[in-house]
Order: sequence, then C-alpha cells, then structure tokens
Amino acid sequence: MEIWFSELHTDNVKLSVRIDRQIFSGASEYQRIDVFESEEFGKFIALDGAIVFSEKDEFIYDEMVTHVPMAVHPDVKDVLIIGGGDGGVAKELLRYPGIRSIDLVETDRLFVKVCKEIFPRLSAGLKDERVRVYYDDGLRFLRSKCEVYDLIINDSTDPFGYTEGLFTKEFYGSCYKALRKDGIMVYQHGSPFYSEDEMACRSMHRKAYRSFPISRVYQAHIPTCASGYWLFGFASKKYHPVTDFKPEKWNRLEIDTKYYTTNLHMGAFMLPRYVEALLEEEEERI
Repeated sequence: MEIWFSELHTDNVKLSVRIDRQIFSGASEYQRIDVFESEEFGKFIALDGAIVFSEKDEFIYDEMVTHVPMAVHPDVKDVLIIGGGDGGVAKELLRYPGIRSIDLVETDRLFVKVCKEIFPRLSAGLKDERVRVYYDDGLRFLRSKCEVYDLIINDSTDPFGYTEGLFTKEFYGSCYKALRKDGIMVYQHGSPFYSEDEMACRSMHRKAYRSFPISRVYQAHIPTCASGYWLFGFASKKYHPVTDFKPEKWNRLEIDTKYYTTNLHMGAFMLPRYVEALLEEEEERI
C-alpha cells in the first residue's frame, strides 16, 4: 500500500510526497510535529501539516539566509537567530572564523529535541560553545536588546499562529534597535506566487521598508516551498546587498557551498517583474 503526505499550498493546489515511513508524530503546546522518510527528499519535518525542510533541499534555505548577509557585512561577530531550532542556520554561520557568539531563540523545546535526535548533522552546530539557546518568545527576547548584534536572522515559520508577533511593526522596530549601527537583518519573506500568500509578502516588505533605510528582497528556488519559489528580505542600517557586496573577499574564504555562489548573489536580487511590481506598490503606499 502506498502512503502519501500531502500539503495544501492553496485550496486548489497541493504538494504530495510518497513516504516510506513515519518516524515521529507528536504535539507540543505550540504545534503538531511530524517527521517522515521518503525516497525523493529523504527525511523531512512538517509542522501543522506544512513541510519546514527536508534533507534534500534544506541547504538552499540555510545557505541563502546566511551567506548573503555574511558576504555583505565586513565584520560579523555577534548574531541573533530567531527560530532556527533545527540548527541549520547556526551550522552555516559557524563556518566563519570571525563569529564570536550566536544567540538562538526558539519557542518550542520539542521541535529542538526532535531535530537533535533525527537530524543530528543539521543540529550539530547547537553544541558549539559559541551558540547559546534560549527558549523564549522572539519578540519578548528582543525588547531588552539595544545595539548588541551585527546580524539578525529571522528563521521563524510563517506569520501565523504563535509566530505572528515576529512579523509585526514592533518586531521590525525591535530588530532595528537590537542591531549595531551597521547591522543587517535577514528574514524569510514567503512565496509571492499564490494569491493566498501575496498579502503576507506585501505586509512584510512594507514594514521592513518603513523600519530600515535599506530594504531589498531576493529569491531562491526551493522544491518543497509553495510553488518552489521563495523570497527573503534583506534590511540594513548601512550596507546595500549589491553595491556593498565584496565577492572577492568572500571567495577568499573558500567556503564550500552547494547553492550559494557570488554570481548567484547578484542574480538573486534580479526579481521577476510581477514581484518587483507588488514590492513597488507597497513602497509607494508609505
């Protein structure tokens, strides 16, 4: 008998993956957590029925939220990751010798526990002495911080439910306050393709654009994401992601990547016209 996992992307579209077995199923106080194993994507984890990452494509997301800002900011030492309890973003950051500290704020203890047990390669970075894990609400954690981070990466899930506070005007303002004078914030921006997701993309860009002097959006293609197309936000107090980008400096680090390259960095900010249009519409509303 064949068993399939299906995730609704809209009322009319769903992604279905044939699974070999279910490895874990449980519920925390925040969400339902399921882990499956499949021929096509390897092991993958779903929260409340939505795929968060798979072994086959997690590198795309983790590399793009990490290496894009790290290739622009000249001297990142202290980083805050909001969410990221799987450890993937921390793992990528720890490849940079200049990183001094990483504060990781994750709400769901069970999510971290499951990732440590089932995805040990991904979560290995959480054991590093430079990483401190706080089990707290990200917005509450931020409120007490002032000019302590060079980089903030918002690696939380979609702007609904218990993570909704991480996509508010207050959140972006708190990030601005917590960053040093040349700090950068990067956040997952969702997919703009389906109309059900477009409004969230518009809202996030409008809030970031209001809060930071530099606000740009870039893209990646991730098979398990809605429509296979995903956006990220780059918000900065000082550095522009293209004009302040130093590809030669990053290439000298000789970091081995599977998705990110300095050529791709430039291309990632060249958006389709329909995406440019919706972003421009929100900017004009301000």
